[in-house]
Amino acid sequence: MSVSGTCLCCVKYLMFVFNLVFWLGGCGLFGVGVWLSFTQAEFSSLPLSFPSLSAANLLLVAGGVTMVTGFLGCLGALKEQRCLLFMFFLILLLLVLTEAALMLVIHIYQDKLDSRAQDELKEGMQRYKSDPGLQKSWDSVQKMFKCCGVSNKTDWWDVLEGALPASCCSVGTDPCVDGWTEPCYQKARQWLLDNIPSVLVFGLCIGVVQIMALVFSMLMYCQIRCAEKDLD
Repeated sequence: MSVSGTCLCCVKYLMFVFNLVFWLGGCGLFGVGVWLSFTQAEFSSLPLSFPSLSAANLLLVAGGVTMVTGFLGCLGALKEQRCLLFMFFLILLLLVLTEAALMLVIHIYQDKLDSRAQDELKEGMQRYKSDPGLQKSWDSVQKMFKCCGVSNKTDWWDVLEGALPASCCSVGTDPCVDGWTEPCYQKARQWLLDNIPSVLVFGLCIGVVQIMALVFSMLMYCQIRCAEKDLD
């Protein structure tokens, strides 16, 4: 076997291994997204600005795209087709750039995003009495996190004419006069931050694999191109 053939074989199997890991990582992200969606299913009537719901949807999309991209990379490596490899490279490059841009935007506009999310949740509270699904979701959130309102319990005063929903107090306290003082948005956000570190580490590992997959896909593309030129 020639030197170029040996290099191509090595790059091919390295490419396959990295993309297999990449695909498994996508399965993991998708699985976490599904778990989070089912865990927070009772909050489904709330706007997607609610932290855990937003995170669940983001993980589902990221996991799904990663799985498809990883499969495409594995197929391109096994078939040794330049077209598939080039398509894989472009999709993965776009994915990496999108992830980097998203992280940058979230970091820069974090306060504005938090403020807008809280405003949307407060607007949604106005339908508490007329929307049974929304009412059930808010009651579930407040019972689970032992919180009241979006930013504080006074958020309910305009909605319920100076009163508080029973879910703002301990079970059996009806009517609720002096509800929990902690805000639901911050409690949910903190719960997410407490549970997300392992996912972030996992995501960082996937990012490293993405970069390596980009390098190996381009190396393999060049090797196949050189091999085709030698045959000609």
